Amino acid sequence: MPGSICDVLPAAAALLGASGGVDRLGLMESIGPKDRVAVVLVDGLGRHLLPELAGGAPLLASVLGGGTGRLTELTCTFPSTTPSSLVSLGTGAWPGRHGILGFTLNVPGTDRVLTHIVWRDDPPHDEWQPLPTWFGRLRRSGIGARAVLPAAFMGSGLTDAAYRGAQFRPAQPTDDYAAELVAELAAAPGLVYGYTAELDTAAHLFGIGSPQWHEAAARVDALLTRLVEALSPGSALLVTADHGGLNVPPDARVDLDTEPGLAEGVRVVAGEARVRYLHTEPGAAADVQAAWTESLHGRARVYSREQAVATGMFGPVDPEHLARIGDVVVVCTGDTAVLATAHEPPEMARLIGFHGGPTPAEMAIPLIVFVGGRW
Repeated sequence: MPGSICDVLPAAAALLGASGGVDRLGLMESIGPKDRVAVVLVDGLGRHLLPELAGGAPLLASVLGGGTGRLTELTCTFPSTTPSSLVSLGTGAWPGRHGILGFTLNVPGTDRVLTHIVWRDDPPHDEWQPLPTWFGRLRRSGIGARAVLPAAFMGSGLTDAAYRGAQFRPAQPTDDYAAELVAELAAAPGLVYGYTAELDTAAHLFGIGSPQWHEAAARVDALLTRLVEALSPGSALLVTADHGGLNVPPDARVDLDTEPGLAEGVRVVAGEARVRYLHTEPGAAADVQAAWTESLHGRARVYSREQAVATGMFGPVDPEHLARIGDVVVVCTGDTAVLATAHEPPEMARLIGFHGGPTPAEMAIPLIVFVGGRW
């Protein structure tokens, strides 16, 4: 069974000699201990997308061809969505334990839907996501752990949930991001973390395979090339992703707010287009599940909360997080997406690329390892 995104930072900690670091990825055996490790997460860089983008990305093409780096396949956590995956990376835990179980979640006891990418102070960060992160663990063991992130991310709930305990270095849009990462890696031993979203943004807005997506891939490749070229002996660069993705054609889209019968009995709609959490009116859960099962036959798997948890798709779910999962859970298969035009901003229905579901195209992610002085 492949490793997961949960294994990346524990393995990096092991390379750095941190107490408690666990290398389930075999990095110690293949590259040995390091005094500096950079981890860069490329949002949307699914493993299955590498061959498609390689034409305009010479470094990644060389990786695919075996000319440089070391490529292995990991899996992200489910749902295959950025908030869940970033917190799984940071904590080393599956969503059932850290509680960030989707792009949006119902706040239990209310009709409110929390969108994690715009979450600020409510709910309190350490109550909504109570687990420590590997950044904090490294710093407590005396090893530096820095995160170079867009300045707009500073102080957000998601930043704290995923990177709590890191020493932050804010990056402005006008900054040379590669130079910022290189400088931070050179400044002191330890872990340096970086993140780029432009490939995922292009996939959402213009589609995987679009000219804009290929242009974004070329820019990501240039960023990674600069980092590889700057690696010194004793340092390593680990490149991974939070999810892959797929394009959803118009005829594969279902709108729960216009499709007859799908909104009946539904009190709160959360999740996202590939994984919907339906919180139902009292006593309506069984009827809602039956209606959705019939309507989306062959296009989605429709579970009760208990059935969804029993599959293990979220990992073990702590009892305090159970109510964040819908009474009914709709997991799209194939290239189906369930829109919610009356519940979400209109731009969501205009997206072309999607993720969140359980398909290999969404769940498989790369781990690419580069070592200073070798690759």
